[in-house]
Amino acid sequence: MRLDYVPNPPTNLAPEDQEVLERVKARRGAMGLIALDLTLLHAPKIADGWNALLGAVRTKNSLPDDIREIAICRPALINRAWYEWHAHAPILLKSAGFTEEKLAVVQQLHPTSKGALDDRQWAVLRYADAMTRDVSVPQSVLDEVKAAGFSNQEIVEITVTVASYNMVSRFLVALDIGEANDKAPAFAK
Repeated sequence: MRLDYVPNPPTNLAPEDQEVLERVKARRGAMGLIALDLTLLHAPKIADGWNALLGAVRTKNSLPDDIREIAICRPALINRAWYEWHAHAPILLKSAGFTEEKLAVVQQLHPTSKGALDDRQWAVLRYADAMTRDVSVPQSVLDEVKAAGFSNQEIVEITVTVASYNMVSRFLVALDIGEANDKAPAFAK
């Protein structure tokens, strides 16, 4: 970590910052505060907005778990945000019907075929890659997402998820949160 974490638990907070802390703790539940929270809490108002946005992205969307987690894992992989990868690849693997063979495609930096992924998973992977690498998504890639049967709501949710986790990954890597920048998984070395 390139900054000191705030104490865990944070101390001497102003009442409004204590309310922020309680909201963050409520979202984390039994897991408790994580290194990301202990960094964001240096700026409680930012932490509050972050908590609201990421809470919505993670728990208030209509996406199936596998689709949401592909949209999270691809920016983590491409941006080398290993803290995020190590947190979300296991969640992806626990998604209904997701297999090691499918994960093997998701963890390729430049996959050339969909392998074991279904059309919806492959379309989201390609869309997340375009957003992460180039920002501007070619119409042909968006057309693949539409052809895979995603509704307009789901396309917005996928886009917000990829965009949000690009923000997360860049923040994590810039400050080496969780001291994970040098902890690439074996497949990425």
